[in-house]
Formats: sequence, structure tokens, C-alpha cells
Amino acid sequence: MRAAFLPFSIPTIGEEEINEVVDSLKSGWITTGPKVKRFEEAFKEYVGAGYAVPLTSATAGLHLTMLALKLKPGDEVITTPMTFAATVSMIVQGGGTPVLADIEPGTLNIDVHAIRRKITPRTRAIVPVHFAGQPCDMDEIFAIASEFGLSVIEDAAHAVGTEYKGARIGSLDSVSVFSFHPIKNITTGEGGMVATNDEQLAEEISLMKFHGMNREAWKRYEASGTPNYDIVMPGFKYNMMDLQAALGLHQLVKLDSFIEKRTLLANFYNEAFCDIEELVTPKEVPYEHRHAWHLYTPLVRIEKLTIDRDSFMAQLKGENIGTGLHFKAIHHHPYYRDTLGIAAGDLPNADYASERILSLPLFPLMKLDDARDVVAAVKTVIARNRR
Repeated sequence: MRAAFLPFSIPTIGEEEINEVVDSLKSGWITTGPKVKRFEEAFKEYVGAGYAVPLTSATAGLHLTMLALKLKPGDEVITTPMTFAATVSMIVQGGGTPVLADIEPGTLNIDVHAIRRKITPRTRAIVPVHFAGQPCDMDEIFAIASEFGLSVIEDAAHAVGTEYKGARIGSLDSVSVFSFHPIKNITTGEGGMVATNDEQLAEEISLMKFHGMNREAWKRYEASGTPNYDIVMPGFKYNMMDLQAALGLHQLVKLDSFIEKRTLLANFYNEAFCDIEELVTPKEVPYEHRHAWHLYTPLVRIEKLTIDRDSFMAQLKGENIGTGLHFKAIHHHPYYRDTLGIAAGDLPNADYASERILSLPLFPLMKLDDARDVVAAVKTVIARNRR
């Protein structure tokens, strides 16, 4: 057994980030200020988007984007059941009705054929989730959206740094919503970003994020600013702080190296687990892409073991290996089970994955010896509980 506990994830914070935060504290700009603007510009350039809007979270980004759709009662939005609750909850909070389409069994991304089967006259939008950092089949999704006149909102919470056929997620002809939560590929503590090429949408989200105010605080209080402002619409308080952007400025510079390390570890896992019949390793999409490897999510074939997935995770913890659960399918949660009324067998691939999925440790500070410890622990638990 490993001597010290290995967490599922640890953020990689260097002296550059720490010094930048200290600089913000000393400067007097701790809420939205010039560093947020610098981060916005750097992120926009990195992903190749025309516009970027920094926010408190990806949840905030999804919320404001849904509100911008002007959904009416009965309007439907198609998304995947294998995602965090925020994806579906913000459809509800935006006034829409979530409709779940099944996933591909290998990649766990939304199945484009299942999307088509779920379209009705009430469908308004599609929300693909780039699961674990691997891009969905966006050409097919855009083709469906064009055929039926639908909007596309990419839940890119896992996908900062992901590329699809040579283009970075965030640069496509849609709106992409990113997360900078501590377990993501880069972090601002909490935080998110909406990236789009739609100037009007970016402006509307920018207004909604800060009380519908047409002049942000730092523009009003800097030396060249004026304290006057107007409220042009009812809004929220979803603005990112300079303290957060101070982290993001340096995290973004390191992102590609973070992805390289994550890829190295994921490839090590894939090779180590390829001959273990009790595990299904993540499958990669057939088209050109860069996988950001936000998560490494094998499926445990519980039918070949004497324990279920939760017990498997508990036994890994007993071996000093941390794990995550990404995700229990949305329709397996009590609220959505009761409100969505998904018929038994309607989402068989999601049902299968939901009962078997777990996330193994994967973060840039890991050493290969740490990954070897994970592999050894997984093999120990399997051997102990094999049928």
C-alpha cells in the first residue's frame, strides 16, 4: 500500500501566481480591475475567439447564455446526461426544459444520432459537453443545428486547451463556456469564461454579469474614469475579481505544459490497464483532435467483480489512492429523476457508465511513480474482488 495519501487532484500553483496575487493585494485592485481585462485578452487570444467575458464560474456563464436565448415556457434544450448538474440546472434556470440524449459508449460524449432523435418542434438549442476534455463531433452537431435552426452552446468546462480538427474549442461558430475550478486544467480558484465570435451576445452577457451596468467599477474609479453609470437592464453579480485573474494570467501561460503532462499520465494509464478485462479504458474520438485530459475515467466492469463501483472507490481509498466521481448520470439524481421522467432503458449507455465510472488521480504535479502506485492499487482491488 502507498505510504501517503494521493489526492484525486491538486492545483499546480507556482511562485508566479503567488507573486501576482500579492501584487494585486498591494495595488488596491482586488475586485474587477485591469488584471481581469488582461486575462480576458490573453484568453481570447489563446482560444482564438473574437470576444471573451470573464465570470465567477462556468455555471454563471451557462446561466447568462441561457438567459440570452430568451427561452419561453416549453422550449427544449438537448444535452447529455453525463455531466455535472450545472449544465442541466442552468437550462432550467434559464427557463428551458432539458432533454437528455444518450452518449457514445466509448468516448462518453453525446451521441449525435441520439441528438437527432430527440429533436421536436420545441427544440431551441443543443448543449454538447466535451467530456473529460475530448471534443464532441462538432461538424455533425453544427450540421444538425443548421438543419433545424438551433443554437449551439458548448459546455467547455472540461475543455480549456482542447482542439477540434486543428481549431481550439472557443474559436468555433458557437458560444463556449469554460471553467477554472481548482480541479480544472487551469484555475483561478473559482471562475469561468464565455468565449464567442458573436459581438452582440458578448455585450449582452457582459451587461448581465454586473447589474446591467454600462460601466464597470474599474472603469469608473481609475484616474481617467467617471463615477457616473446607467443601468440598462436587470442583471446579476457574476464578475471575476483581479485576485482570480492574477492566478489565471500565469496559469494560462502554463496550460500547454499542463496538458502535455496530463497526456503522458493518461497514456501511461491506458497502457497499464489495456489488458485488464475488469476495466474499460477511455476511448478516443476518430477525428483529428487534442484531448486536454481533464479527467481519466475508466469504467469498472462490476459484473466481473463481487463489489460495486462505490465499494471499489472505497477500497482504493483504503490503499491511499483518492478518486472522483464524474459523473453519476443526471437522471439518476432524485430531482431530475422525478422531474424529467426518463423512461427505463431510454438512455442505456449513460445508465451503464453511470454505475461503473470513476476518476483516477490525474494532475500535473503527479510523478510517474504516483501513477504506478495508482495502477498497483487498482490491480490489488481487482484481484481481491474478482469473481
